[in-house]
Amino acid sequence: MKTLLKDITKIQTGLFAKPSGNGEVVYLQSKHFDENGHLLGELHPDLLSEGISQKHLLKDGDVLFAAKGTKNFAAVYEGHNPTAVASTSFFVIRLTDTTILPEYLMWFLNHPTTQTILKNSARGTDIPSIRKSVLEDLEISIPSLAKQRLVIRLATLAKKEYELRLAILQQRKQFIEQQIINALI
Repeated sequence: MKTLLKDITKIQTGLFAKPSGNGEVVYLQSKHFDENGHLLGELHPDLLSEGISQKHLLKDGDVLFAAKGTKNFAAVYEGHNPTAVASTSFFVIRLTDTTILPEYLMWFLNHPTTQTILKNSARGTDIPSIRKSVLEDLEISIPSLAKQRLVIRLATLAKKEYELRLAILQQRKQFIEQQIINALI
């Protein structure tokens, strides 16, 4: 079944705020993620909760999409993280349809084909930006939950394999370099 993203989600922009360095709420920014949408470390509350609307507080399963700049990625907010809001660099995509998993939507948004579509629609010269309407009009195919879980599992395994291959290559390079140094001594 194919549908438009706007028919299965509610999309809102992140919150504009100035972090104070300490507080009760994490102000999630692109700098907290790598280019693949993985958190780079622990999150520390850096924003006061006073004046923050409930609608901006992230919920377990919200999908964050980095729409500004050249590093466009999707990430799923997990409820075990501290209370957080997304910055204006992100669109917060909240699923309204239970036939789609947040992790599947993240996979779809991060897929190279989708990324090409989104990057080709970006506007702006200094800081390219993807408009909300482009996201809303994105067509997504929704397979059964079992197939979505399979896609997520395969993508996770492929990522793990890639990381292991990189680690092996790095270890091999270090080993060879050490052997060359040993041969010179």
